[in-house]
Amino acid sequence: MDTARINTTSPRNTASGNTALRDTAHVIDVQSATRSFGDVVALDDLTIEVPRGSISVLLGPNGAGKTTAIRMITGALTPDSGEARVFGLDPGGRDGEEVRRRCGIVSAKPSLYDRLSGWDNLRYAAELYGLGRSADRRIREAAATFEIDEALDQQVGGYSTGMKTRLALTRAILHEPDLLLLDEPTSGLDPESALAVLELIGEMTGAGQTVLMCTHLLLEAEGLADEIIILDHGTNLVSGRPDELASLYWPTPVVRISSTHGRSMDILAAAPGVVEYERTDGTAKIGLDRPDRTPELVAQLASAGVPIESVVPFTPSLEDLYFAVRRGEVAEPPEPSGRPVRHDLRAA
Repeated sequence: MDTARINTTSPRNTASGNTALRDTAHVIDVQSATRSFGDVVALDDLTIEVPRGSISVLLGPNGAGKTTAIRMITGALTPDSGEARVFGLDPGGRDGEEVRRRCGIVSAKPSLYDRLSGWDNLRYAAELYGLGRSADRRIREAAATFEIDEALDQQVGGYSTGMKTRLALTRAILHEPDLLLLDEPTSGLDPESALAVLELIGEMTGAGQTVLMCTHLLLEAEGLADEIIILDHGTNLVSGRPDELASLYWPTPVVRISSTHGRSMDILAAAPGVVEYERTDGTAKIGLDRPDRTPELVAQLASAGVPIESVVPFTPSLEDLYFAVRRGEVAEPPEPSGRPVRHDLRAA
């Protein structure tokens, strides 16, 4: 195997928790919250800041504290120390009813009344929300949104898992909440229904609503999340916009260039802006001081008569970022596979 490796620099960076100043633009503002159950620490110095009108995604393996954090945000639990504010209010105190009135919640295992019809489940929820005369209209609109309107006359006990999930989502948006809290919202859904749910989530934030979502599936969060928060053992390892976090873990832009004349590409090792050069057979992995250097490299190879098979810039995916954070170190850019991976974090 023909291999050339030239390292001119070895940039390395480590991301840490992203703590910002308190801002009224944050619908959810959890600061240094801890919560224990006996000797078990569920949340440990947790900070979550969710901007208004955004989609924020909590990522992490089972036991990371995601569900406990959601329960604290709704006021079902109060922190032992630190504080939690939602809409600037205290969800665990006297403001709890107001906070919950403005939230729509879908748990991982939603509770429904199996002996009632879908319509009666929604009608009961509409009465609790105080929808009054608009209840029937909102039930029909919300049910149509999740394509469950034709099943509302059926008893819920006969629903499939996916239908129950769609009914729970319908119930959560009946009162047009300002904040939607979703725990595994596509669990049990077929691919078409799951895609429809994710598209609806995007539409909601376009209308000014805010979404906080927990998921095990990285592909669901890819391209959807405005902010990501990666949790482990009840604390946030990192938080911020995906592109910001990617730049912390991969500060050096990387491009892979392939050619049938592998050795001829070694002239790029001394090219302006190249900070790292490694070639294995006919593929060179090149680290650059800035991403706009790639056309210069291609032009240099072309002028030297070196045939080019492919040019593939490395753009880290959310999966790359997640596992880099979990390892606590910079990850090697993987070989591009050309296909998305539906990675389940429960196996992490």
